[in-house]
Amino acid sequence: MTAPDAVPPRPPFSPRLWPAWLGLGAALLAARLPWTWQRALGLGVGQIALRLAGTRRRAAQVNIALCFPQESPQWRARLLRDSFDALGIGLFEFARAWWGDDQPMRRQMQIEGVEHLQALQAQGRGVLLVSGHFMTLEMCGRLMCSRVPLSGMYRRHRNPVMEWAVKRGRLGYADAMFGNGDIRGAVRHLKRGGLLWYAPDQDMRGKDTVFAPFFGMPASTITATHQLARLTGCAVVPFFHRREGGRYVLRVAPPLADFPSEDAVADTARVNAAIEAMVREAPSQYLWIHRRFKRQPQGRSDYYDRGRAPSP
Repeated sequence: MTAPDAVPPRPPFSPRLWPAWLGLGAALLAARLPWTWQRALGLGVGQIALRLAGTRRRAAQVNIALCFPQESPQWRARLLRDSFDALGIGLFEFARAWWGDDQPMRRQMQIEGVEHLQALQAQGRGVLLVSGHFMTLEMCGRLMCSRVPLSGMYRRHRNPVMEWAVKRGRLGYADAMFGNGDIRGAVRHLKRGGLLWYAPDQDMRGKDTVFAPFFGMPASTITATHQLARLTGCAVVPFFHRREGGRYVLRVAPPLADFPSEDAVADTARVNAAIEAMVREAPSQYLWIHRRFKRQPQGRSDYYDRGRAPSP
């Protein structure tokens, strides 16, 4: 198995991988554009995606309606448009975080709560830094790495070109990267007092999931936060981040008190509540296109089926 901090061998330039290599070349060029250009182009890309990505647009519409039923249709329509603007800009942010220059962002970033991490480090205690899938997560992860030695967990890419490129990019600033199957490596890292960042807010297939509330809806959620805390004694720390215009705001909250408990469902509900608070701070920057509620306690939901009303 490849070591968690090692870049895999570069894939060959075979015809089967040419589309991926061409996409990577475009992303590398995009990563080097001026930040003002990236934001302007991102808005255009987002609006094109809003019109052409019908299935994902539908998923976002349903999620927003389920999470904000009290808001007006006009408010939800505006959030949908804003979320695709953030999605377009986020594509350029990802490229820049992996392969570009973050100095313009560092000069304008605002960061709070790093003292919580420093205090835990001084105790020799591992830290699980928990966030959600926001379009700013990659850039803000890189910015946080400029202040503390941070490692990450990620879902491995099936395409070998993307796996090589993304891991190479991330290891330019992160201490180590652990694939989602490398639980032993993550446990060792936390037991040694390391800082590990991950986002547990997507519907992941597997036996270690429970249904916990997210915006009042049952959401299939992995119990990894509870399990890792029990196995390692690490602190669980919520990590808020958002973009305000061209400025990034990062906030590290105090560690969750009395975590973990004996109840995996209760602990998972606490993590979901923390991520919900993050979403409420920056709703347009959340990844609404993921079908978060596709599985429900009674089985597969029909929320995302064409023609169905987006309501529970």
